[in-house]
Amino acid sequence: MAFASLLTLLDDISSTLDDVAVMTKLAAKKTAGIVGDDLAVNAEQVTGSAAERELPIVFKVAFGSLINKAILVPLALLISAIAPWLIAPMLIIGGLYLSFEGVEKVLGFFLHKSHHNNENQVVEFNEKERVKGAIRTDFVLSTEIIVIALGVISGSLLQKAMTLSIIAILMTVGVYGVVALIVKIDDIGLWLMKKPISALRLVGQGFVSAMPYLMKSLTVIGTLAMLMVGGGILLHNGLAHFAHYLEHLQPPYFATLLSSFVVPIAIGFVAGLLLVGLWHVKEKFFQAA
Repeated sequence: MAFASLLTLLDDISSTLDDVAVMTKLAAKKTAGIVGDDLAVNAEQVTGSAAERELPIVFKVAFGSLINKAILVPLALLISAIAPWLIAPMLIIGGLYLSFEGVEKVLGFFLHKSHHNNENQVVEFNEKERVKGAIRTDFVLSTEIIVIALGVISGSLLQKAMTLSIIAILMTVGVYGVVALIVKIDDIGLWLMKKPISALRLVGQGFVSAMPYLMKSLTVIGTLAMLMVGGGILLHNGLAHFAHYLEHLQPPYFATLLSSFVVPIAIGFVAGLLLVGLWHVKEKFFQAA
């Protein structure tokens, strides 16, 4: 009797793990797009530091990302169970934040002027702010990943919790593992250039030569991804009818281009521009007061 009960328990565990594996695969496919944007944004966030500080910054942000997801997974499960109507407003707030950050980066590229004289203080301040800003941005992107994953999985609370936890860990390790590789491409290139095999030296030279262009590209791609994700959240949660209309335009590739890239970036930029304007009006008001 006890042996039969043990077999039943093992069968239940096996069935649960099979279901979790299937749901994890489904959730990973559904969130692949946002993970790509997450990678671009985070790679852009951690570039530009001194070479010896690149990996420590990546590890700090990755640790912060794990903490974000440790908060978000139980919070998402709780909200979906007792107040699912809160999910859309939370996503919209996150979309507005990403739009604001994206426009700040665009304007900062053209208007930024440094008012600091002590270079060491600037580096320390920038690193702390960079890490904090990257973790805040990660929180918004992680929220969307968790919510999207939650929307496509089913089963018991345990199965959902296991699936979301696996997705959270895989996405964090995958994204920040690739980010760490990107920021060290030049070091890998220098290492290859010291090898006796000419083909490896050639590859290493290519890595070193391409690094400045890659970093500049990441700045542009990361900012566009931030606007695209922020605008996409606003489009699909605040302008659902318009999003539905875009998805049914013809030809299909034109609809995909508009609904996935052009319109979200435009919405994110306009929303971010309005928020930046309001933020600066608020600052001037309080300074005058």
